[in-house]
Amino acid sequence: MKSTRSFASDNNAPIHPEIFDALARANANHVVAYGNDPYTERATHKLKDVLGAHAVHFVFTGTAANVLCLQAMTKPFNAVLCASTAHLNVHECGAPERLTGCKLIDIATPDGKLRVPDLEHRLHGLGDEHEVQPRVISITQCTEYGTVYTREEIKRLADFAHEHGLLLHMDGARLSNAAAHLNCSLKELTKDCDVDALSLGGTKNGIMGGEAVVFFNPGLDENFKFYRKQLMQLSSKMRYLSVQMEALFEGDLWLRNARHANAMAARLAARLKKLPRIEVTQKTEANAVFARVPPELIAPLQKEYFFYIVDHERSEARWMTSFDTSEDDVNKFASALEGLLKAQ
Repeated sequence: MKSTRSFASDNNAPIHPEIFDALARANANHVVAYGNDPYTERATHKLKDVLGAHAVHFVFTGTAANVLCLQAMTKPFNAVLCASTAHLNVHECGAPERLTGCKLIDIATPDGKLRVPDLEHRLHGLGDEHEVQPRVISITQCTEYGTVYTREEIKRLADFAHEHGLLLHMDGARLSNAAAHLNCSLKELTKDCDVDALSLGGTKNGIMGGEAVVFFNPGLDENFKFYRKQLMQLSSKMRYLSVQMEALFEGDLWLRNARHANAMAARLAARLKKLPRIEVTQKTEANAVFARVPPELIAPLQKEYFFYIVDHERSEARWMTSFDTSEDDVNKFASALEGLLKAQ
């Protein structure tokens, strides 16, 4: 396999050395299993403090975090309103619908962001026993297009949801990147905006694997421990999930990683905007760059760098940066694309 930096996903990046060190320190002696250990206790308290949360629970994957959040917030006759691009709608293999019994109602948006006018006409069936009952609005921060909800936009959605008896869920797989872009705290983007539940990501920001399910509303996590066990997300050696989260959020590692990834995306977008026949299609606010590329250049470029085409009809590519992307990586990638353009 050719060894080059991948611009396909921040999931492809390695583990941050500080996370590795934390895992090594935790890898000693016996502790009680299934989360009844001092590492999990410390990590739980840390995230509660950072987020102002009522409850924090660790799971293996982002899909599990989303499903478990929604399961705790809904009944099988409910519906979840989300953007058509939402990860839970497109990339989770139907898991939210199968495992919660709910219907996903997806809404097309030009930039991945839901807004109140998008949602108002979706609530006409409230109270009608013949229709699924909207219960949750789910937003992704950052969106699947790399765009970022401002605090004001989140608060408007939360107010709208609560006025109509709905709840607001946030898929925060890249919440750290959004906070870095907006220069605000994680709490300011969640608890202070009246978000009800959060799927908090770590895997895309330097940890080996692990996410957190976070509840801000005390009534939502009543049966969560049973949901987590049934969905096979209760780790016996929980300390190895917990210690990673503790290391990521104990200092400013989460913010350093996110700021660097964002800066590399901004650098890449700036280079691409100077190239002919390359059209950057979305605002570069986090660690993703979206651009239309001449179709004939895709295959030769993918021989050098692995990346995804997100819209084949539009020939639109997505390039992701991560905590370990260097300026040299960006320069070499942009130069490779420039060379292909000049060769035509």
